[in-house]
Amino acid sequence: MGRKVFFSFHYNEDNWRAAQVRNMGVVEGNTPIRDNNWEEVKRKGDSEIKKWIDNQLHGSSCTVVLVGEKTAGRKWIKYEIQRSWELGKGVVGIRIHNLKNKDGEQSPLGRNPFDDFTFNEEPFSKVVKLYNPPYKVSTNIYNNIKENIEELVEQAIKTRKRY
Repeated sequence: MGRKVFFSFHYNEDNWRAAQVRNMGVVEGNTPIRDNNWEEVKRKGDSEIKKWIDNQLHGSSCTVVLVGEKTAGRKWIKYEIQRSWELGKGVVGIRIHNLKNKDGEQSPLGRNPFDDFTFNEEPFSKVVKLYNPPYKVSTNIYNNIKENIEELVEQAIKTRKRY
């Protein structure tokens, strides 16, 4: 088992795709939240959502942002990225739009969520890597992510230590 990571993703759009990555067993991920528990956390408001995210980040070394079509610009994705960086954690993105969802569908490429931030007056996307698996077939993408995720996490942690 590798490092403990926090997986950040757009729940409604990419839960199925994210589950594929989280269930690879290559890195130790955050505890999945069931739909009904997530609805309960959301009903309690922003402070409870932040508390839940902060608890999930505790003890992790890196945040892996699983980037689908609609990930960028989402309020809680942005909070998870910002909070992870503030806490000194590595941050890396992996594009998952071409992994098939539960209906066997792939989705269009989404924009880079790291473009929403700046670091030392430069786009954060110049500091943080967004990995795009070089395949179009879902099974090849899955295998590529599985083969590379540990190294991507290690690189992200090294990058964070430099800043």
